[in-house]
Amino acid sequence: GAFIRTAPPGLNYHIPWPVETVTTPRVTRINRVDIGFIGTPEVGIVSGRVQPSRDVLAESMMLTGDENIIDIDVAVFWRIRDAGEFLFNTRNPEATVKSAAESVMREVIGRTPIQPALTEARAQIEQDVRAGTQAIMDQYQAGIEIMQVQLQKVDPPPQVVDAFRDVQRANADRERARNEAESFRNDIIPRARGEAERIVQEA
Repeated sequence: GAFIRTAPPGLNYHIPWPVETVTTPRVTRINRVDIGFIGTPEVGIVSGRVQPSRDVLAESMMLTGDENIIDIDVAVFWRIRDAGEFLFNTRNPEATVKSAAESVMREVIGRTPIQPALTEARAQIEQDVRAGTQAIMDQYQAGIEIMQVQLQKVDPPPQVVDAFRDVQRANADRERARNEAESFRNDIIPRARGEAERIVQEA
């Protein structure tokens, strides 16, 4: 029952069972693990129809660095890098990838304020989660390569999304009013100074 060798593509032979057996995992296939939702076209097909995706709030709700709650859906793409390690070093590789990616995602989001997470920091979050998950896979010697991490959805929780949008609109209105006031000040003060200087000169 011991692992002996990995054979390259081509013509290979082995001693027949019960002495030797061959296991051939699909090393060229790109696998996908979803975090925060289920029911994608790859896993949600029932009687020929694609089931709609459904949120898994226990996975998707995360706490940001400024103590806000955010709803995140993530897709992790991975492939087998070493067939021997993949088959014999982890009992359930897909669950291992999912647990590791979710753990790293929570760690990264826990260091990131909500506003960057919703806007410009998404690419950096994806890179950090991919690197962190790959480090865990290497530590486990799981024989897995993390190809890509994609943020599918990054939103405030559904219960507070309306209030969050009201806050965003209020912030935008505040910024607009401040800009208008600055523009008015920059227009009126130089004119007032010029008028005062003219009056002094006339006097």
